[in-house]
Amino acid sequence: MSKKGSVLVCDDEEIMRDVLETILSSAGYKVELAKTGEEAIAAFSDRPFDVVLMDVSMPGIGGLTALEQLIKIDSEAVVLMITAYATFDTAISAWEKGAFGVIRKPFQNEQILSFVARGIRKKRNEEERQVLRQVMTRSVKREGFIGRSEKMEEIFRLVDRVAPARSTVLITGESGTGKELVAKAIHEASPRVDNPFVVVNCSNIPSDLLESELFGHSKGAFTGAVASKKGLFEVADTGTIFLDEIGDLRPETQVRLLRVIQEREFTPLGETDIVNVDVRIIAATNVDLKDAVKNGTFREDLYYRLSVVPIELPSLRQRKEDVLPLATHFIRKYNEENGRTISETLSPEVLSLLENYQYPGNVRELENIIERAVVIATTDEITVDCLRPEVRDPELAANMIQQTEGASGDIDIARGVNFYEEVKRFEIDLICRALDQTGGHQSRAARLLGLNATTLNSKIKTYAIQLDRF
Repeated sequence: MSKKGSVLVCDDEEIMRDVLETILSSAGYKVELAKTGEEAIAAFSDRPFDVVLMDVSMPGIGGLTALEQLIKIDSEAVVLMITAYATFDTAISAWEKGAFGVIRKPFQNEQILSFVARGIRKKRNEEERQVLRQVMTRSVKREGFIGRSEKMEEIFRLVDRVAPARSTVLITGESGTGKELVAKAIHEASPRVDNPFVVVNCSNIPSDLLESELFGHSKGAFTGAVASKKGLFEVADTGTIFLDEIGDLRPETQVRLLRVIQEREFTPLGETDIVNVDVRIIAATNVDLKDAVKNGTFREDLYYRLSVVPIELPSLRQRKEDVLPLATHFIRKYNEENGRTISETLSPEVLSLLENYQYPGNVRELENIIERAVVIATTDEITVDCLRPEVRDPELAANMIQQTEGASGDIDIARGVNFYEEVKRFEIDLICRALDQTGGHQSRAARLLGLNATTLNSKIKTYAIQLDRF
């Protein structure tokens, strides 16, 4: 095959085939000839060509019908139609059927070469884009979904199957399992890869502002709306929007989201004009939405609209065989970030401790453990003393979990107490239990405790509570 490109010439006139073959071969192209549309279709089905030169008027199925068949075989086929009757209607019909261009007989040699060169460039550019999409998809799997377990292989296969569709996806799993990475992988393996991927954390945006963030608002729609603003759904038009912590949506926002899914339209706050959008929705949560439906805090109809394709991510405890490849990846990552040269080979003792730890924080916690180890290592390898205390001591880890599960216990006032110390101890215990119950999610923990999120964050800092425990 010529490096310059391959061309299939289809014309029922022998002299025209010879002329085109001479022009193109002299310019360095690999040329193959066909006498009819049927022959061209058969040749194109056997192997790809960069460009096809097709006569419009031929016996048998004819050039325009053959063009349609070639486009069915390869939607990106570059086909140039040649006609002695280049009327406006012929050109329009050819373009509508997918032709790259129409050339009128008699033609100049330079005209043929110019059209073919442009067609080759188009074909090569499209091939490069396809390769880039494949590389991006593989990169997501390599950098995010590192794992050799059967559970993760099932996730990979499911992502590949659902990516081309428009259907909504609901990703569930514990905090730290990589729900956003799954959403991004679906987007990057989809036809929407060149369009926006917008991430919205529904719990980080104050509930009274979330609706305007999602759907936009006009100037003066509410106090503080000093200018009109596009909503994130409009920003994500033609792309994908990832709604993380979907279980935190207020009832009125759930109603509006349901309308967007059903009608693909919404009205910004303070406006009357409807905005139409083409957005794929991927949602995620680490709470059981079925329980939320039973409790009346989440709409049943919205749940079923979101969970057309459910994907449940396993915890790291359920795929211990992935600890080693993940740890190796994180060592490499933090070596680069910190200018270290720590060995990616782990000793049997270190690996055993890492594989036997329970990881309440899942992959995110393993990454934290490895980052710390890389930073504090005094030699060129990670040793046992580089690991966090609870990883080195299973008993300590179990006690930490028990401390968050138990109550503060009775206080014997008769023996005397330090009031402020007991209040502090009680507050710490309540905060830890709330954080443990919500997987370290501060906003939801604050709601459980009846606190403002800012107040809870301040107490966490004051009491030096280590969030990576949860």
